[in-house]
Amino acid sequence: MRALKQFSIPFTGLKLGKHSFDFEIDKSFFDEFEHSLVKDGTLKAKVELDKQETMLILTFHVSGTIKLNCDKCLSDFDQPIELNERQIVKFAEEAEGEEEDLEIIILPRKETAIDVSELIYEFITVAVPFINKCEQAGQNCDEQMLATLDKLAAGNTNEAQEEQSSDPRWEALKKLK
Repeated sequence: MRALKQFSIPFTGLKLGKHSFDFEIDKSFFDEFEHSLVKDGTLKAKVELDKQETMLILTFHVSGTIKLNCDKCLSDFDQPIELNERQIVKFAEEAEGEEEDLEIIILPRKETAIDVSELIYEFITVAVPFINKCEQAGQNCDEQMLATLDKLAAGNTNEAQEEQSSDPRWEALKKLK
């Protein structure tokens, strides 16, 4: 959690209006999230906080590259990412029931800071393509690995066919015809 401490924005001392915060995201950031899809990356996050009387409006701009594994050849490649997101934070008394709205976060009035690390992490994770291929980043797949995978895939079917044809039980059944 030490790596995520820098992602806490204290908003109580800020004047009304817009304020900018810049964050550097690297491997230590992703290490803090267990079972993360992304293990490494170099990104910059710019967060603009618009402080108003009853709410905060957070605007996120995240850009950089993340390291992904190709689903086809299993090699690592750098996937460029650029995203813009917005999050609204409202203040409420603790006694009020929390609404289930994905666009609005409700904080207690006595809260003095907001941690944006989980929001940034979620935005990056959602931006990861469902299928990861080297071609998406303009790279070619590892030809040696593809050849090895083809050889192993073809080898398994031939071995299974040889095993079936050499089984004496099948030979006995063929004679019954």
